[in-house]
Amino acid sequence: MKKVINHHRYLYHVLNKQEISDAALDSLKHELYKLEQKYPEFITPDSPTQRVAGKPLEGFKKVEHKTSMLSIEDIFSEEELRDWEDYLKKIAPHHFSQKSGEGVEYFAELKIDGFAISLVYENGIFHYGSTRGTGKIGEDVTQNLKTIESIPLKLEIHGEVPSKEIERNLKREVEIRGEVYMNVKDFERLNKELAKRGEKTFANPRNLAAGSIRQLDPKLAASRPLKFLAYDIVTDLGQKKHSQEHQILLALGFKTDEGRECKSLKATVEFWKEVGEKREKLPFQIDGVVINVNDNEIFQKLGVVGKSPRGVRAFKFSPKQATTIIEAISLQVGRTGAITPVAVLKPVEVGGVKISRATLHNEDEIKRLGVKIGDTVIIGRAGDVIPDVIQVLPELRTGKEKEFRFPKSCPVCGTKLIKPAREVVWRCPNPKCQARRREYFYHFISGGAFDIIGLGPKIVDRLLDTGLISDPADLFTLKMGDLISLESLPRRKPKAFLRGFAEKSAQNLISAIQSKKKITLSKFIYALGIRNVGEETAQDLAENSCSFEKLKNASLEELQKIMDIGPVVAKSIYDFFQEKRNLKFIEKLKKVGVEIFEEKKPKRQPLKEKIFVLTGSLETMTREEAKEKIRILGGEISESVSKKTDFVIIGKEPGSKLEKAKKLGIKIINEREFLDLIR
Repeated sequence: MKKVINHHRYLYHVLNKQEISDAALDSLKHELYKLEQKYPEFITPDSPTQRVAGKPLEGFKKVEHKTSMLSIEDIFSEEELRDWEDYLKKIAPHHFSQKSGEGVEYFAELKIDGFAISLVYENGIFHYGSTRGTGKIGEDVTQNLKTIESIPLKLEIHGEVPSKEIERNLKREVEIRGEVYMNVKDFERLNKELAKRGEKTFANPRNLAAGSIRQLDPKLAASRPLKFLAYDIVTDLGQKKHSQEHQILLALGFKTDEGRECKSLKATVEFWKEVGEKREKLPFQIDGVVINVNDNEIFQKLGVVGKSPRGVRAFKFSPKQATTIIEAISLQVGRTGAITPVAVLKPVEVGGVKISRATLHNEDEIKRLGVKIGDTVIIGRAGDVIPDVIQVLPELRTGKEKEFRFPKSCPVCGTKLIKPAREVVWRCPNPKCQARRREYFYHFISGGAFDIIGLGPKIVDRLLDTGLISDPADLFTLKMGDLISLESLPRRKPKAFLRGFAEKSAQNLISAIQSKKKITLSKFIYALGIRNVGEETAQDLAENSCSFEKLKNASLEELQKIMDIGPVVAKSIYDFFQEKRNLKFIEKLKKVGVEIFEEKKPKRQPLKEKIFVLTGSLETMTREEAKEKIRILGGEISESVSKKTDFVIIGKEPGSKLEKAKKLGIKIINEREFLDLIR
């Protein structure tokens, strides 16, 4: 693990390259730090936790830091934050009790995601600036730093300062530290310009800032909108608290984060949460909050362990990527027969959510990643939602890892798997496969399809196990006695046991099923489970087909002419209606009373081109009914909140989408306001 961390740290800090994300590297370092704390006898001088960064590049003059530029130890939870304070109380109980009774005062500030820089002033004039480098020796990048407007070339006092001695102290050597960074909008604009010119683009603003400062030609740095944010005064100018340093920096003409004085650790957590809520609205990227012991005297006496001061911690936000171990690989069989490999993980927190499983997509993806059971991997959440295996770290293999061989037969029914030409997914071709049948039933009764309220997977499983239904059309022939009789039947599995129905409950479910016999064309198309046809595609097909009969009898060429329907989707639709088994099922649905109707859109479309997201449960209608009303009035539905979203509709117990909408400044409306809107 030490070698892997050193390798990636060298790539980033010396060669300005990056093979894994910052969050993944932080996760590895944090894991190593915890191991060393548990087994201190294994801490060695060459450990990544005992150093700050890699060697400086050749081509720049070397600069020795008179005071080492130390790193800050990361923490990721409130529990770790409390452990840190308990640790400080044990090693320095006298300072804690004497200074502030129950605890010390803290100063919390933003942890900007930039490039660390030291600025040295002599007699008030900017003398030289350097990078962190190894922490003891950095690179002289003075000429590049002089091009940054937010770095004063002369120290002058603007406004009030905590001590009158400061102006006199400015005449000697003064060292200021902070971060060179770039605003997100500037970064996006510059990246687009680089792409247009066919030049290398950058993964994030910090990479771009670092790459700009560590160029030998100052003209390049001058051409880029770099900024500097100061957070520390190394020189003693008479400041007693870290919070006073921020006041002095502001008075000297530096841009700085004002931060907040916190009388307790609880107050720092409140600040961290507040910052997390407004994080997306900030012009620059941050990855957490830095928490300092505010009293400089106590801070100095707490000392340093390894390369990190004891009196400060970086309270990071939950990473969107983290490292963990693949303990096993299981297989899921979908309704279309698609076999999806799923990594069973050692549980890890990613983006504030505990993850224990992540998709591996298909056999080709396993080969591309080089995944083995037992591997250490980087896990991310695609779109902040879907757990995904991003990268394998083969350097951490112990030799006990096992190859995963993709099966030749379906893990449920044993049928030989097939992989159609030009497809990457193995499929079970058996339409009677129990796994496929169950998944298709779940799809058929889901919200976007027939939306049968009260009929869940457990009831469907029980009905299938007892032979009361063989396909979804049989649902519409069920009688009360069929459901009530389930009570006396033996259970299949203890966890899936259905206790049976009272007469009223049975009647309610029968009524719910019968009430769904009439269905819109788009929902019926979606319910059929045609491969590659989702809700939006079903909506497009319904709008461009005069009737279901016309769609069913359409030629491949006619399907390809429909807007937004590509050749692959068109082929899936055409092939579906060529299967006699599918046509028989459709006829059976008609015989049991299912009616398809077209819900015509009114001429007036007040919600046209407006994008809506729903979260929480509504009182006057189901979410599917709300979606249908939005579509009828010309609006669009999205499952995730983004800058393009126009409205977020909230019901009871809204989820994380509400918080994201607040962060992005999206208009939020309740159910009553939504009803007013659609009227």
